[in-house]
Amino acid sequence: MRADRLVAVLLLMQARGRVTAADVAQELEISVATARRDLEALSTAGIPVYPQPGRNGGWQLVGGARTDLSGLTATEAQALFLLVGPAASIAPEAKTALRKLVRALPGTFREHAQAAAEAVVIDPARWGAHAKERPELVRSLQDAVVRRNRVRLVYSGRGHQTSERMVDPLGLVDKDDSWYLIAWTDRGQRTFRIDRVVAAQATDETFERPAGFDLSTAWGEIVERMEERRSGLTATVLMDQRHVWVMQDRLGRNCEVDGTDGDRVRLRITAPTPLMIAQELAGWGGSIEVLDPPEVRAELARLGRELTDRYSGIM
Repeated sequence: MRADRLVAVLLLMQARGRVTAADVAQELEISVATARRDLEALSTAGIPVYPQPGRNGGWQLVGGARTDLSGLTATEAQALFLLVGPAASIAPEAKTALRKLVRALPGTFREHAQAAAEAVVIDPARWGAHAKERPELVRSLQDAVVRRNRVRLVYSGRGHQTSERMVDPLGLVDKDDSWYLIAWTDRGQRTFRIDRVVAAQATDETFERPAGFDLSTAWGEIVERMEERRSGLTATVLMDQRHVWVMQDRLGRNCEVDGTDGDRVRLRITAPTPLMIAQELAGWGGSIEVLDPPEVRAELARLGRELTDRYSGIM
């Protein structure tokens, strides 16, 4: 039984005053039996909800009781608004929702919650660049994820070959301005790059979310697999200590400290190919030394010769 659905049932009762299990089932797109269990669960949990038998009966909040999110402590309310607040600066819908949440909080929490919501502003644009708008395709797919609608996807895969498939959209991920769709297909769970989606059409057919599926966990596993593929080759590099943080900041998990060698730090640099490692290291010139493998040293030498041939006549 999902807590978010119970909250939705409670808010529905607030809005309508009295509901039947059939009303709840239709509004939340669940079975009547599930709706009845949710209503009974609210009553059992101590929420002032009680059934009224008879032809015009149903379920009603005692005395018109209303939820005010008072289950939150002051610290929890502040933490919530610190998270939601920055989103309001870039999403009009979030700003509207934030105002409603503030009004729903107990009066003693509102001042600090409002201050927390205004404490951080997110500017998604890099220096010298314009802010990127969320692709319209992402919005439509997000709606399909929420509504549990199957999607007919036209996708351009490797070699730009286009294929059409029916997918169950499970969630969307924004990673460094690149969007991905995690979906269930007839071949199991798959990940699709949004910029390779040629067309996506939500259908009226719905699906059941796999039991136990968690988007954050699923994405973490995908990242681990991708990083393993990206780390197929390892180079051992010596570098002065003062520059190590720059290399680590640039390469992230693809750069690990592996001890010291005299007054220099030994690093393990990973990438799929020798050329890709050489391209990352070439700009450091003679301030680094690649100990192995020989393939990376050879690529660096080749890049050096290319640069020498290109620019030898300038000086």
